[in-house]
This record gives sequence, C-alpha cells and structure tokens, in this order.
Amino acid sequence: MAQTPIELYYWPTPNGHKITIMCEEAGIPYAIKPVNIGKGDQFKPEFLAIAPNNRMPAIVDFDGPDGKPISMFESGAILQYLGRKCGKFYPAQERARLEVEQWLYWQMANLGPNCGQAHHFRNYAQEKIPYAIDRYTNEVNRLYGVMDARLKDRPYLAGDYSIADMASYPWIVPHERQGQKLEDFPNLKRWFEAVRARPAVVQAYEKAKEINPNPPGIRTAEERAILFGQTAASIRAATR
Repeated sequence: MAQTPIELYYWPTPNGHKITIMCEEAGIPYAIKPVNIGKGDQFKPEFLAIAPNNRMPAIVDFDGPDGKPISMFESGAILQYLGRKCGKFYPAQERARLEVEQWLYWQMANLGPNCGQAHHFRNYAQEKIPYAIDRYTNEVNRLYGVMDARLKDRPYLAGDYSIADMASYPWIVPHERQGQKLEDFPNLKRWFEAVRARPAVVQAYEKAKEINPNPPGIRTAEERAILFGQTAASIRAATR
C-alpha cells in the first residue's frame, strides 16, 4: 500500500461509515474532507467534479491503478476498489469473491435504500403517511429476516469478514429508528455485536464524532430543503 493518504469526502452517515470502517480495518492511510450535507457542500462544483450524483462518500486516490490520481464515487464501488488495492476483505478467489459481491450488491440495492426510506417516513417526513411507514418498516423487517437466516450457519455474510459486512453494519446501527428489535433476530444480533466490537469499527465511529458531534436529525427548515428539496435544476445551477 502506498503511504500517500487517500482523500475521503465524508459525512457521518451509514454510507460514509462504510469507507472509514474499511480504511481503519485495512490500515489504509486517509484524510477526511468533510462534506456537510446539511449545509449543501454536496452541491459545490469542486465536489460534483468527483461525485456527479452529489452524494458522498467519494475518494481521490493519488496512487491510482496507473500511478496517476483517480477519483471514485458510490460506496460499493469504493469498497471494491479499496479491497482490490490492498488485497484485504475482498477475496481474489472467484467463488469467494462472488459470495462477497452478492451480499454487497444486496446491501446496495435492498438494505440501504429501504432502511433509508424507513428512516425518512418514520422520522423525517413532516406528513406521517401510515401506508409509507408500514410499507418500508415491514420491508426492513423482511430484510433483517433475510440476514438472520443467512447468518444462521456462518459468522459473517460471506463466511469470512468482508466488505459485505462493512457495507451492511452501518445500516443496522439505527435499527430502533427503523422500527426494529434486534432481539427478534438472534443470528443478526450476534453478528451485529461481533462487528460492533471490532477495534477498527470502534475507531471509525470515534472519527465520526470528531467530524459531527451532533446527534442525527434535521434541525432547520434550511437543512430540510437542502436534503429533500433538490431537483435536476440544482445540479444544473451548481455546474454552470
């Protein structure tokens, strides 16, 4: 591993935590560049140049595959890139790698989006819509059940600890805000406690407190408008 720190554009959210966990676990040097999503940093032209979807995390690696700098966005793609780069938590053997990829993509396509919607309608939406709350709370419950069944006969999602676990863990941390009880999922609870106790995970969450010591939540109307009121026009305006 090269010693030039990667630049990690980050804010303490589940998707952001994935990358700090990976860097801490693998011993990857990194320097955090805070992207305060409540203030609209994600719409600044310099950030959009490396993250065109105006979402963090993103990285700049000054020691890219050809020895030249490379930028990456999308947390799953970043995890795969860093796993290949450092040769850790993302196996080279094809069968084992496919196990990891299935569960990484499951998180990206299922666990993350549905937990995000449950968070929104349960905690952030100004209008409480029973159908939406039930729809996403129930789907998250189903997904927890999928994880619980998967973990019945293996310690981690792909057998050995991997980037698939790093991707899923941060979305389970706020389980109470998703309307879930870990006691209902004993295998998931055992996995959750094992990941939570890992020193690198502890350190990653300590870094989060340094960047933003405030508890999660939306505190102003301006924050709400920035986080939930953007359209294509916002991107056009930021990239002019």
